[in-house]
Amino acid sequence: MTTTAGQSYATAPNRLMHASNGIDYAYREIGTGTIPLVLLQHFRGNLENWDPPLLDALASERRVTAFDNVGIGATTGTTPNTMEQMAHDAHFFIDALEVPQVDILGFSIGSFVAQEIALTRPDVVRRLVLASSAPRGGAGMHGWAPEVINAVGRPEPDPGGYLDVFFTSSPASRQAGQEALGRIYGRTVDVDEFASWSSRLAQYDAVCDWGIPNHAALQRVSAISHPVFIANGDRDPMILPHFSYLLAGLIPQAKIKIYPDAAHGFLFQHATEFAADVNAFLNDCESDQTKAPADSGNDV
Repeated sequence: MTTTAGQSYATAPNRLMHASNGIDYAYREIGTGTIPLVLLQHFRGNLENWDPPLLDALASERRVTAFDNVGIGATTGTTPNTMEQMAHDAHFFIDALEVPQVDILGFSIGSFVAQEIALTRPDVVRRLVLASSAPRGGAGMHGWAPEVINAVGRPEPDPGGYLDVFFTSSPASRQAGQEALGRIYGRTVDVDEFASWSSRLAQYDAVCDWGIPNHAALQRVSAISHPVFIANGDRDPMILPHFSYLLAGLIPQAKIKIYPDAAHGFLFQHATEFAADVNAFLNDCESDQTKAPADSGNDV
């Protein structure tokens, strides 16, 4: 498989890769390196919902591979309604990359899928980045607040709802959100398909299942032995920072950083800083003990 150095994510072509489960996976890839950073997308997100400046910054130091899981965007098949099946489906895409190991960056429900991959195929994963994440079974995670699901769960894309959930009301955050929206919706050629209504329903079923309070599930996540970097915005209304702290306390080799004046889209608002933190974390492979990312006054 070829990768492209120096190309922006905004202009990288969409490709299809046939996997051994019979699914054709849509993906986009930039950068070079022996261990790809595989990206797992948020609720209803497809290839277009990754903000190019973030991915370009990550790809300055590594191979970055974004893909649509089963039933999302241009990937064939039917979207499953459990995180376990989504992880199983992702295994086939990772296998098709034909690499010995991958790093994984999971964002929102993508971070739930990433946890499942690390638990069920630990030998394939080198390091994990969990953005806006929560452990399975955490009390208070059973579904999202009405204002959140109403903002991001309507049949058609709602830019206003996206801004309300992914960015704060401060002028700086709002401006960052408007700029991100312009880039995300700015591609006019080879545009990926918006997730269908049936995919939205299946994904939200999986979210609700993930959030059923379950102490055994909380114990299960402590089996993740990989180095893990957990990150969130300090005002995320979709996955409250509390859950990221809870997750960090359950995973033995986890470090956490909370980014200021930021909501669910903190990684786009703070793209330069977040990419630098992720690259530093992934580059630090000399020992099993991770180093904390650069201090912003919000690390623990």
